[in-house]
Amino acid sequence: MAHMRSFMRCYLAGAGFNTRGMQNIGLMYAMQPGLSSVHDDPKALKTAYKRYVSHYQSHPFWMPCLVGIYLNVEAAIAAGRFPPKMFAKVKDTTAYTLSAIGDSVFAGSLLIFWALLTICLLLTGHDASALALGVILFIGLQAFRAYTFVQGLRHGFKVLERLKRWDLINWGRRIKYVNAVLMVWLLALIWPKPHVWWEWLVGVSALLLFGRFVRIGLMARVFAAAAFVVLIDSFPQLVQWINNAL
Repeated sequence: MAHMRSFMRCYLAGAGFNTRGMQNIGLMYAMQPGLSSVHDDPKALKTAYKRYVSHYQSHPFWMPCLVGIYLNVEAAIAAGRFPPKMFAKVKDTTAYTLSAIGDSVFAGSLLIFWALLTICLLLTGHDASALALGVILFIGLQAFRAYTFVQGLRHGFKVLERLKRWDLINWGRRIKYVNAVLMVWLLALIWPKPHVWWEWLVGVSALLLFGRFVRIGLMARVFAAAAFVVLIDSFPQLVQWINNAL
């Protein structure tokens, strides 16, 4: 029961976000029921609390997995099988590694895939398919969170070997290729009709150019998006001016 409470509290990971400890309050809140069930001695429980009040930051989708791993380690510490002094370094390394994977796979790939495909489905009149896609991905996310929590709770840091075999980084790269195709589809849907090949070529080239600027750090994403929208919005007037000049 205590472990279930810890899992449910993972959904509030960002509720206590702060500039000093980042997500440490959310982590502490999620760990509290599990720690209370692991450590019977009040002094040992207080010491365990202190291990989670320091800085903590990771992708929120990984919070259940990390909480499960940490509770497994706390049980090993209580049984004398794991030295507490080693935990702080291992805790930070694990959190930051999974954070990088989460940012790439979830924020940088899957969320964008969901957004682009949903927009394209809505623009083509497939409202039911767009809703079904959102429901399926939402249920899949909850299953992923529950599975990784249970695996972390059972196997501790050994679960990281299983995650490594999933090859999530390369899967994120593959999804980004799909997102590029979806972006071209979206441009085809919103581009003024009829399509003129050279106008289409200019638009796609501009999109690739601004994307490159963002990639190498020459331009912030917000400014790149704004510049692209302004270019597309003023493009018909520019074409008309060129035709009049000729």
